[in-house]
Amino acid sequence: MRYVIVSVVKGDAGNFNNNLRKEVFEKFKARSSKLPAHFTIKAPFESDDINDLENILDNFSKSHNSSEYKIKGYDHFDDRVIFMKVLMSDEGKTIHDKLIDDLNKINYLDFSKEDGKDKVFHVTISSKKIRNIFNKLWNYVSLIPCNFDCHFDNICIYKWVDNTWVLHKEYLLD
Repeated sequence: MRYVIVSVVKGDAGNFNNNLRKEVFEKFKARSSKLPAHFTIKAPFESDDINDLENILDNFSKSHNSSEYKIKGYDHFDDRVIFMKVLMSDEGKTIHDKLIDDLNKINYLDFSKEDGKDKVFHVTISSKKIRNIFNKLWNYVSLIPCNFDCHFDNICIYKWVDNTWVLHKEYLLD
């Protein structure tokens, strides 16, 4: 089974991202993830048994509090991905890095630069074959105000079922 671990962006910022992704799809046919608004904790991976992962996340969520972060403005990875910039608080970064340390104990999880401790926290707007429309898309998106206060208060496991991501389990941080 294929899984991904994310933190879902909720409230105004999550709604904003979900609506903006729909808008750029309608205007530009620019596609994005089938996940709700989120920042990635662990990119997709395969496993037949995630009991150890579930136990780690259950214990982690019970022993760590939520933390704040901001989403402010936009950025991009070359001409491949346009995203909302996440400005993670020091507290949030510490919690995230402790989570990565715990997840690194699982033999089927390998972290890369893109999804490990040194990741660029971001909430994707568009990432699927946008090179040919990048400039139009960037010029459109970058003019829309984007400034939100958020909480890193959840860790979610999604699984790939019938060509889409389905929530498997959500762990709430206090």
